[in-house]
Amino acid sequence: MAGHSKWANIQHRKGRQDDKRGKIWTRVIREIMVAARLGGGDLDTNPRLRLAVEKAKAANLAADTVKRNIDKATGNLEGVSYEEVRYEGYGIGGAAILVDCMTDNKVRTVAEVRHAFSKHGGNMGTEGSVVFQFKHCGQLIFAPGTNEDKVMEVALEAGADDVITHDDGAIEVLTPYTDFETVRIALEAARLTPEVAEVTMRADNTIELTGDDARKMQKLLDVLEDLDDTQAVYHNAELSE
Repeated sequence: MAGHSKWANIQHRKGRQDDKRGKIWTRVIREIMVAARLGGGDLDTNPRLRLAVEKAKAANLAADTVKRNIDKATGNLEGVSYEEVRYEGYGIGGAAILVDCMTDNKVRTVAEVRHAFSKHGGNMGTEGSVVFQFKHCGQLIFAPGTNEDKVMEVALEAGADDVITHDDGAIEVLTPYTDFETVRIALEAARLTPEVAEVTMRADNTIELTGDDARKMQKLLDVLEDLDDTQAVYHNAELSE
């Protein structure tokens, strides 16, 4: 991934997420419910649920809300049943976009996603049309100025695939998605705290968009992210004004 604007893009994304705290809670709750339904309610034996609960803590979601939704998902309380679905498409300049949703009504969700693409200059693709451009992996990103040698030593010893230092000084650690938690725990134990720590779909290559194209692409991404059923939006665009 191109590195010149890595840190600026991260800070921009974090700022937008902070502005949408209520939406983040909704997404975290859905992720908790699906993870618990698929893998059970025991954090010790369900790493996906454990990661979702960590996200809930980071978002300051109340512990009783977390427990209640785990209980709903595992059948101890009545609740809505969500299923995961992924949509693929193209944005401005042919940029690749993945939209991960959790929904109780796929007919409604696909219509909303298709409308968002078509109204804002994109095109919804078929299954498999762009996902091959992304890798399912763990990603941890450290601020410029972090001790690069220490990050590399700890991360690689814990099982990371790669450590990339970007042009702006941001350090990116990539892991197999199955080993993400092991690497994260090792780094934090070494007092190396990432600004971003997540299992993600990382683009293999990026497309740089500037000016009007960048603004149009950001608008499309914002609309997709704001859909009620959206959990995450991944893309391969580097945006700069």
